[in-house]
Amino acid sequence: MTLIEKFYPVMKPWLFRLDAEKAHTLTVKLMIVAHRLGMLQSVVSKPRQPRTVMGLTFPNVLGLGAGMDKSASAVDAWGALGFGFVEVGTLTPRPQPGNPQPRLFRLPEHEALINRMGFNNPGIHSAVEKLQRRRTKSIVGVNIGKNFDTPNEKAVDDYLACLKAAYLVADYIAVNISSPNTKGLRDLQAEDAVRQLISALKNEQAALKKEHGKSTPLLVKIAPDLNDMQIEALARVFNEQSIDGVIATNTTIDREAVAGHALARETGGLSGAPVRERSNLVLQAFRMLLKDATPIIGVGGIMDGAGAAEKLKLGASLVQIYSGLVYRGPALAREVLEQTI
Repeated sequence: MTLIEKFYPVMKPWLFRLDAEKAHTLTVKLMIVAHRLGMLQSVVSKPRQPRTVMGLTFPNVLGLGAGMDKSASAVDAWGALGFGFVEVGTLTPRPQPGNPQPRLFRLPEHEALINRMGFNNPGIHSAVEKLQRRRTKSIVGVNIGKNFDTPNEKAVDDYLACLKAAYLVADYIAVNISSPNTKGLRDLQAEDAVRQLISALKNEQAALKKEHGKSTPLLVKIAPDLNDMQIEALARVFNEQSIDGVIATNTTIDREAVAGHALARETGGLSGAPVRERSNLVLQAFRMLLKDATPIIGVGGIMDGAGAAEKLKLGASLVQIYSGLVYRGPALAREVLEQTI
């Protein structure tokens, strides 16, 4: 057991007495400091078999989900901890503060979080500058979105701007059209809207590949709140456009699993243990409908190693964690890696 694994259970009660967002910010800062002081040790106790997905060689199957490191400020630290890949963002063309605080809430009884952050981030260009200086050997994905005040009919311009800015520094780019915390964003999951968006992005991807001689995969992150018809429509578009990968899933707006909790009526996306079952159903459905060559990154409700192994069994090529890391700390990363060899 590493020092940070021993340290987190001691820190957790103190962190949980703080406002959730303040604790999050402090944790990221502590990770950066610990890395600079050489205090981080990988939870990977022995070499893991690398996995090649989308033409990229991932050191292991475990990734850090988007939202934990919105500004790309701690990618080296997460890599040092043992993550095979780190997804930063969501990042938008222009910096924005996000929604009013408080906007992040813990539901410990359910091992869950509710957030309505609203894509608070320093802007794509700030993140790109930081990523140009990274040293980690872990794969780094850049999650992109539109600014809150950009109307949906012009959303493609925001996504194209982010794609162009991040193309050379990102190992892959994830298109976020599934956050419930930017008004109207999920409307982009409608068949005609997503076809127009993905077509424009794939055309630009091809042009950038030709210009730079570098192939940067393009993935789409989807919601767990899709019905069967919506899933079929999205899969149809993804197959038509030969999308490079799918991330399943984002947070849910459904509150059935936490009904009766004092915070259940807080608006925003619910993550953690309550989203696990629905996320797995959506993952399984897309695996059945997508081309065999289209990989899926499974995320949502992974609270232990068995949860990660289940997503891989259902057809995911890689997995990501976020809320589980809040509740269990680095020990979760070790457990996932030990059970997904």
